[in-house]
Amino acid sequence: MSKRLQVILDDEEFEEIRTVARQHRMTISEWVRQALRTARSVEPLETAERKLMAVREAARHAYPTADIQAMLGQIEDGYRSGP
Repeated sequence: MSKRLQVILDDEEFEEIRTVARQHRMTISEWVRQALRTARSVEPLETAERKLMAVREAARHAYPTADIQAMLGQIEDGYRSGP
């Protein structure tokens, strides 16, 4: 479902956006949607503190591990044995 977003701009700002949108041969609405998508992709959804908390939580657990060469050898053996 689509939602409408109303943004109030002063005349100068609006004209600048209109000019840029025309240079890209798109409507103002489409230019604004693309600008917002770009801004969203750059802005992290999670805070740094929340990410650190997740890493710290994972580090408290003991997960089974093996020597990397042994694991790679087992993987290769599995590929060679086939389905």
